[in-house]
Amino acid sequence: MAEKLTLTLFNPQQGHQALMRAWAECVKPMLVAGHRLILDVKPEKRSDAQNRRLWAMLGEVSKQVDWYGQKMSAEDWKTMFTAALKRERVVPGINGGFVVLGQSTSKMTKAEMCELQELIEAFAAEREVKLGVDMETGEIYA
Repeated sequence: MAEKLTLTLFNPQQGHQALMRAWAECVKPMLVAGHRLILDVKPEKRSDAQNRRLWAMLGEVSKQVDWYGQKMSAEDWKTMFTAALKRERVVPGINGGFVVLGQSTSKMTKAEMCELQELIEAFAAEREVKLGVDMETGEIYA
């Protein structure tokens, strides 16, 4: 018996077939054997291609933009953009300063990642940042 079952469902027909096969081969036998199961249905997370494109964009913003007289790392820009996208909270830090309570990009759905990249594109366009990414294909320039 499988300890964990993960299915990727693309459309109603394929999804139905995959679910029925999983029911017959895995789920029903486990239930008959007395196991309790949890079904967790959620949107697909961001893709590796989206992640590579994000970091290429953040790298270019980091190189080309001074933020109030400071150069920021790609990681700093990621925090800045995700906080702007999600309208996250800022709280006082334990040792002074402030901390942004944001969302991890690895937990974003594909749609959320698209929104984040659109925000970065708009920011970059306002500041004439060359992103080094083909906006149509997502291909990263060397």
